Amino acid sequence: MITPTPASFPDGFLWGGATAANQIEGAYDQDGKGLSIQDVMPRGIVAPRTQGPTPDNLKLEAIDFYHRYAEDIALFAEMGFSVFRFSIAWSRIFPNGDEETPNEAGLAFYDRVLDELEKHGIEPLVTISHYETPLHLAETYDGWVSREMIGFYERYVRVLFERYGHRVKRWLTFNEINSVLHAPLMSGGINTPKDDLAPSALFQAAHHELVASALATRIAHETYPDIQVGCMVISMPIYPLTPDPADVLAVMHADHANLMFSDVHTRGTYPGYALRYFREHGIELDVTDADREILANTVDFVSFSYYMSLCETADPTKAAGEGNLMGGVPNPHLPASEWGWQIDPVGLRVVLNQFWDRWGKPLFIVENGLGAKDELVEVDGVRTVVDDYRITYLNDHLVQVREAIADGVDVRGYTSWGPIDLVSASTAQMSKRYGFIYVDRNDDGTGTLARYRKKSFAWYAEVIGTNGASLVP
Repeated sequence: MITPTPASFPDGFLWGGATAANQIEGAYDQDGKGLSIQDVMPRGIVAPRTQGPTPDNLKLEAIDFYHRYAEDIALFAEMGFSVFRFSIAWSRIFPNGDEETPNEAGLAFYDRVLDELEKHGIEPLVTISHYETPLHLAETYDGWVSREMIGFYERYVRVLFERYGHRVKRWLTFNEINSVLHAPLMSGGINTPKDDLAPSALFQAAHHELVASALATRIAHETYPDIQVGCMVISMPIYPLTPDPADVLAVMHADHANLMFSDVHTRGTYPGYALRYFREHGIELDVTDADREILANTVDFVSFSYYMSLCETADPTKAAGEGNLMGGVPNPHLPASEWGWQIDPVGLRVVLNQFWDRWGKPLFIVENGLGAKDELVEVDGVRTVVDDYRITYLNDHLVQVREAIADGVDVRGYTSWGPIDLVSASTAQMSKRYGFIYVDRNDDGTGTLARYRKKSFAWYAEVIGTNGASLVP
């Protein structure tokens, strides 16, 4: 007799939130930090470029987590976080990226962050490289197009593991690594304009990142056996726009482009469909025997972001979705956010099942949230944001996570993006807000940086406190 599994979150499920250094820290030029590509974006960095940061870039100060981390972590603890995902700014540790020795002041900052997390019993989940390649590496080496980047990354990883390996048990190698095909500058620090970048160079850069990621996994497994290393990818279930077999085939090809990175991470080799694509498009990669040996070091778990699903079609007259990094066309059955991202809670259950069936690795949802234009108001004498739209969005997605767990999927945790308002990586704006905590900072740079709890703050605290039992089906 088979007993049905009730739809619930397991004991020990990790609840929390996720951020990136370049979107929260600020302090871009303090304590020896070098410039990263984010300090000169979104204008771009293609030479010739005036040296120095972009003046209208809010990321230079961001929300000043660098000085306010204790206050912010205390707020996370108040919500009941058991995990906090954050990234380390590569250029805080190696200001140019190719130095022989690290910057001690940068390492000491993350010691203080970890101290604060330990004080509140919050587990760290650390992203090693989150869209913030040191600017010098982009301008001098053209980012991950250069094989030399593997050695620079290895040195950086060894320093991080040696310093924090006894305190941080879960690491992510690259943020949304599969985005390099669509945003080579932001994702891969590639200085060559996308339109001028040859396909072989772009896929060579992707290969270098995959080798570096597997090398980090090998270092961890050989030297720090308590560490678990995961990959991190953009996830998007893709539906055929019509039942036309040509549309179904278009979905298969789009899925292949998205899933190839995790296939390599979890299986240790390039899948046959990728080799066929390279062959038929004249893409020749420099793959050494040493590379193949390194790639065999597969990840312990798969983590991913989930914001939307896509439709795909073979019909070239259909328009792509607004604001969508990964292509695709709008789904006529789904609503969209203010930024044109289609809202599809069921798609999260679909992708969880797809990933579990495909790889059989534990899964971790490390980004999911709703960007919206919040309004700070006063309710019963308290300044807040009445963000029922965010509560509905997150509730509906978490209900689908619970359903996937009942399906038998091994989901280890959930970190919403971002638990506190932060600066957009692509546009350097504050107006697209995700947080449970409102930060008084406007797109023009005005504001006090004061923190205010939104309505969703208490809602998420209840979800965590009840281990998901308070969710509304």
